[in-house]
Amino acid sequence: MFKALLIFCSLATSAFAKETILVGIAGGTGSGKTTLAEKIHQAFPGSVLLSQDSYYKDLSHLPMEEREKTNFDHPNSLEFSLLRDHLLELKQGRGIEQPTYSFHSYNREKKTVRVEPAEIILVEGILLLAAPEVRDLFDIKIFVDTDDDVRILRRIERDMKERSRDFQSVKTQYLETVKPMHEAFVEPSKKYADVIFPEGGHNQVAISLILARLGEELWSCK
Repeated sequence: MFKALLIFCSLATSAFAKETILVGIAGGTGSGKTTLAEKIHQAFPGSVLLSQDSYYKDLSHLPMEEREKTNFDHPNSLEFSLLRDHLLELKQGRGIEQPTYSFHSYNREKKTVRVEPAEIILVEGILLLAAPEVRDLFDIKIFVDTDDDVRILRRIERDMKERSRDFQSVKTQYLETVKPMHEAFVEPSKKYADVIFPEGGHNQVAISLILARLGEELWSCK
């Protein structure tokens, strides 16, 4: 853990000396990347937090039976080209209309969310570092690394509570797509990270150091 934090601190001065800081937070399902992103976002109220999940491709042209069979853990299920365009727009000081996605109907909803530019732009998602279209845009690339057993338990709880899934469907999806896609795309993308962050939003020491460094760099840019 401390090795990763030292690496972070050594690269932070050069990487953060920008008017807009793009931070990519990746990691496997249930790793704690969303919790980490939200804690950074809460610490800097003027920051922007985007989710990779908002950029799933619309499947309204398919019957529900076919939508349910989609491999949502493969990079091809996401419109990374649109996410890239939106990140470039924000970095250039222009607002965007972020899509919203429904995991109940597997469609993009008609409404969008207006997002304005900010000094810190946070993006979280399992495949961010596996997608070269967006990976190279990030000033800081964080990979959240958490034990597989912990991740699957969190995944089961989330999908059953928040996405109206039953245990059998969660289990089947995990074994057929989530686990193999993690091994094929998510885990290998760790090599692109500037920082490997153990335990995500539950690693209070690491969070404190990151927040302190971000605060210093923002102040120095004023």
